[in-house]
Amino acid sequence: MVTLTGAAIRKLKALIHEHPEDPVVRLLVRDVEESRLGFSIVLDSQPHEGDEVQDCDGLTVAIEGQSAPRMNGITVDYVEPDGFTFRHPDHGDENPLRVISMN
Repeated sequence: MVTLTGAAIRKLKALIHEHPEDPVVRLLVRDVEESRLGFSIVLDSQPHEGDEVQDCDGLTVAIEGQSAPRMNGITVDYVEPDGFTFRHPDHGDENPLRVISMN
């Protein structure tokens, strides 16, 4: 399960308000290099087959099927001016994982 902070929910709802044709927040994680991960947040029209779907305070969040096990326990936050961050319980607050792409 993924957790979204209030700030992340507010920002994502604002983005969906600007793009009502894409009401689903889709999260993905990919290996960029051996020791680097790339996180993506994509607004989409509907979940894809195989996505793990959850409701977060009225937001439909779809986690790409292969990413779901790796996203378990992640907290998504949003802070100006840094943007979205992904925090894993093993990394703590001192080492947030930043979004590499936001589509």
